[in-house]
Amino acid sequence: MVSGLESIDLVTVLLVILAGFCAGWVDAVVGGGGLIQLPALLALPGMTPVHALATNKMGSVFGTTTSAVTYARRVRPDLGTAIPMALVALCGAFGGAALASALPSRIFKPIILAAIIAVAVFTIVKPQLGQYTELRLKGRRHFAAACGLGGVIGFYDGLIGPGTGSFLVIALVSGMGYAFLEASAKAKIVNMATNIGALLLFAPSGALLWGLGLVLGAANMAGGYVGARMAVSRGNRFIRWVFLAVVAALAVKLGIDVWNENFA
Repeated sequence: MVSGLESIDLVTVLLVILAGFCAGWVDAVVGGGGLIQLPALLALPGMTPVHALATNKMGSVFGTTTSAVTYARRVRPDLGTAIPMALVALCGAFGGAALASALPSRIFKPIILAAIIAVAVFTIVKPQLGQYTELRLKGRRHFAAACGLGGVIGFYDGLIGPGTGSFLVIALVSGMGYAFLEASAKAKIVNMATNIGALLLFAPSGALLWGLGLVLGAANMAGGYVGARMAVSRGNRFIRWVFLAVVAALAVKLGIDVWNENFA
């Protein structure tokens, strides 16, 4: 079993811990912590993309679980919607990870980038969006929509990955009518499931760096706990501004990817 810590000095370990804490905090508030954590892992000497992806998922499982439990105790989200959505998302993430080699992500990234920009503009021009929960669907239609969104976003997480938590918040707020705080609480439960789904594929392959993953997991747990408590105490307005900042960062990241894959 490879720990991933054999060739890393103390200063680098501390930087990884800092990245993990910040990623856990961002994930807990609005999602998108992978934008911090994954690049930090890829910058480590000798790190391959598959090891970075697997270890990133392992660290994120700890953080999303911690923030999900914190939200569940303080916000008490509707588990009748969140749990089925999470189970479908887990299956979607496993399927997306299994098809990642067959379906190149460059096909999807321009579409995702356009959708992100559209949602960001819509959120800016609609300042009341996500301030209150006003569900657009009821009963079976609400349940079906939640499961459908979980499956699609779970598949995205397995296939491409970055910003899954943010996409969940986008879908729950603009698509289903939840307030930001309620959406973030549900998103953590679903995101925890998508991380587990991807790990179910990565773990048997030997791609996990267990020692490094546990260090990241501890840092993620601390960041997730602090972020979830801060989000609950500061409410929807705070989450909205963090959401816009993370979406902007995600748009820049995907924009650079699209440019490099098609024009560089």
